[in-house]
Amino acid sequence: MGTTSFLTRAQRLLRIRNQLVRECLGEVLSTFVMMTITLASAAQKIAFYETKGTIMTSYLGGALGVMGGIYTAGGISGAHMNPAFSLAMCLIEQFPWWKFPIFVVVQIVGSFIAAGAVYILYYDAIWHHSNGTLTVTGPQETASIFATYPADFVSIGNGFLDQVIGTGVLIIVVMGIMDPRNKPVPKGLEPVVVALLVLSIECSMGANCGCPLNPARDIGPRLFTYLAGWGPEVFSRGNGWWWVPLVAPLLGAAVGTYLYQLFVAFHYPEEKSEALAEQGSIVLVNTAISSADIGRSPKGRDSGETEPAGYPPPQSPSSTVSPTVPITPLKES
Repeated sequence: MGTTSFLTRAQRLLRIRNQLVRECLGEVLSTFVMMTITLASAAQKIAFYETKGTIMTSYLGGALGVMGGIYTAGGISGAHMNPAFSLAMCLIEQFPWWKFPIFVVVQIVGSFIAAGAVYILYYDAIWHHSNGTLTVTGPQETASIFATYPADFVSIGNGFLDQVIGTGVLIIVVMGIMDPRNKPVPKGLEPVVVALLVLSIECSMGANCGCPLNPARDIGPRLFTYLAGWGPEVFSRGNGWWWVPLVAPLLGAAVGTYLYQLFVAFHYPEEKSEALAEQGSIVLVNTAISSADIGRSPKGRDSGETEPAGYPPPQSPSSTVSPTVPITPLKES
């Protein structure tokens, strides 16, 4: 009884009513969970010297991290955890453009904090493996625990194309998972299916550059390593590779979004779309909040209930796991 009373008082004291702030907190936490599991799995190589088994552990950890992140805050922020996915949702008008830069910053912050947590977790192992010198190249380098770097044989052009294709495939399949007119995933299993998708892409496309697929996943930990002692070489290694995981996944997300529209979503019978609308399915609308809404106080915008913003469906068209969101053709001008 005492514990319940304490939690109730704490909730009344700490509860945030501003919807955007709640979404940002959820996005930070979901990204933190995803990245902590991902980076901690990658850190296994400092103990086992990157055998095939530890590479597979890293891939599996990344996929399970995605699943954990979606389950953590999918119903609050949509658990985007990836600027490329946020961009895709903006392109199909399921996420307001004004929120896009905010979510990008929040996702980078979550990744940065996760890198710090993994550094603390493996502090002794990192310094033992590196013999007291934090390096970016060589047999005792540890920078690749945190950020991605291309293999020695991979050029900038090839690596850029690798990320465009990998992220494009990711977005295409996620669009299919979200589309109820296609073959929707059973409710509650969407994070599991997305995790299996990520694992399949990492296993098949990870050899060139570690398969970042996510600008926040790369730049947040890279900034941490720069500040934590690895130095400016984290930006110069691989012929200045650092910008590729920032730009290429965004281009890949746009390509994947429009390919799904062009090859699938444009061609559904109108009757099917109308039937879904009659059943209460979310249809494609511009979700940007008007200036009048922005000008209202948080209390005025928020009645106290959590605003539909993600998983479980049909709460938000911007969630990675909503099976009730039809990916409909873009509006005609």
